[in-house]
Amino acid sequence: MNSQLWQRKPVEHFEAEMRESKLKRVLGKWGLTSLGIGAIIGAGIFVMTGVGAKEYAGPALALSFVVAGIGCTFAALCYAEFASFLPVEGSAYAYSYATVGELFAWIIGWDLILEYGMAASAVAVGWSGYFAKFLLLFNIKFPLWLMNDVFTAKELVADAVHKGTTSNLANHYSDLQLPSFMGVDLSINLPALLIIWLVTAILVRGIKQASSTNNIMVVVKVVVVLFIIIFGAQYINTANWSPFIPERGTYTDAMGGTHNAFGLLGIVSGAAYIFFAYIGFDTVSTHAGEARNPQKDVPFGIIVSLVVSTILYILVALVLTGMVSYKEIDITAPIAAAFGAHGLTFAVLIISIAAIAGLTSVIIVMLLGQSRVFYAISKDGLISKKIFGELHPEFRTPWKANILIGAVVSLIAAFTPIEGISKMVNIGTLLAFVLVSIAVWIMRKKEPNRVRPFRAPAIWFVAPMGIIFNLGMMLTLEWQNWVRLAVWLIIGLLIYFIYGRKHSVLAKILLDEKHKP
Repeated sequence: MNSQLWQRKPVEHFEAEMRESKLKRVLGKWGLTSLGIGAIIGAGIFVMTGVGAKEYAGPALALSFVVAGIGCTFAALCYAEFASFLPVEGSAYAYSYATVGELFAWIIGWDLILEYGMAASAVAVGWSGYFAKFLLLFNIKFPLWLMNDVFTAKELVADAVHKGTTSNLANHYSDLQLPSFMGVDLSINLPALLIIWLVTAILVRGIKQASSTNNIMVVVKVVVVLFIIIFGAQYINTANWSPFIPERGTYTDAMGGTHNAFGLLGIVSGAAYIFFAYIGFDTVSTHAGEARNPQKDVPFGIIVSLVVSTILYILVALVLTGMVSYKEIDITAPIAAAFGAHGLTFAVLIISIAAIAGLTSVIIVMLLGQSRVFYAISKDGLISKKIFGELHPEFRTPWKANILIGAVVSLIAAFTPIEGISKMVNIGTLLAFVLVSIAVWIMRKKEPNRVRPFRAPAIWFVAPMGIIFNLGMMLTLEWQNWVRLAVWLIIGLLIYFIYGRKHSVLAKILLDEKHKP
């Protein structure tokens, strides 16, 4: 049975599954590109820029986006090559199964589940923050305990007390007191929980409805991002860029935690943190099973969505750090707060609407991608096909998986602070990119003559650089992130050896072939 762990799933099996797939092929190259942009442009611009600039890179946040973009480019070329000759749902999981073997594939599939699930949760928390600012424009307020998890709620109060700004915090909420039950403080991020369930309902209805909703939201937020860049540039004070790379030091948050910040290492650390902003392009490959011409359209969608988003990210980072000092950036809704600091209330309204729409589209794509990874793994028997592989008789969607995922993700979003969630996403994403870079290199060596509609140029350079850049960013993350990743992977290995290995479809095929006369 040990050979099963490293047994590769033949590409021909994937091709047969693709021909037999019951998923609807409704996505063209621009639909796939829209999904990529829909996932990428969102949390990175509207949420992560605040923490990235204030705690890690300072005004040099633009350089952090450059570093992260370079690492992503190498990984994207590897993803595009895989997607061109293995155009099936499952993304890096499927690629690894075809190149390295079942155990490696399970590890990366389990990692993708972490990536997409935590990403959707983190973005839902960011969505809630912008939703609260939008309501505040109309003087609509809710209690602190209904808009934040308990950790964030306590930190907000502690920070306000420390800075003497309690009255300012009170202007944002109708009540700052947390209710308690048997001595335990209670608080829930209700908007984050509800948006997850709204998106889940859309996904159960089908990919076409989800794609159409996403397309509308992508247009809205791209227009507003251009508005932020063009209009915000008029309020740039170049003094805020000096020094562009602040001296290395430490940042202490309201709860007493310290973070290494600034300097050249701060740029790399910032890149690792805001890497969350780039996870969208790899979701394009999870929808290959629903693409009309996946060999050509999936690579197109991956590369175009990454290039467009990276350019916009760099420009927005320059505008944000030019409008306000990095020391004064609001980490909950940085862009809206920057315009608000200049008295541009109408701009805050526009940005808040765009952020709500933009972050909604990110949640759609993240949950959509995760359900497709679950679907791909279930077809191979490594998780229950009855739960994760059953399609709705009318909508042809993995509806049970959608509902289960929605339940888990909504609870995480409701009760977990955004910083902890996002760091889990970052290390999971970086690991996935490292493994894909390794896998495409191996596949070139093992099957050099296989037809590849898209070939990553100079693979001898691209693949190693993808490994080096992304592993380098992983190494700058705090040790707690490595511990969380290790715990998650251990849980995954237990599931594999207790359930997946015994129910593996590939193992049964190998066993049947072994007993053939």
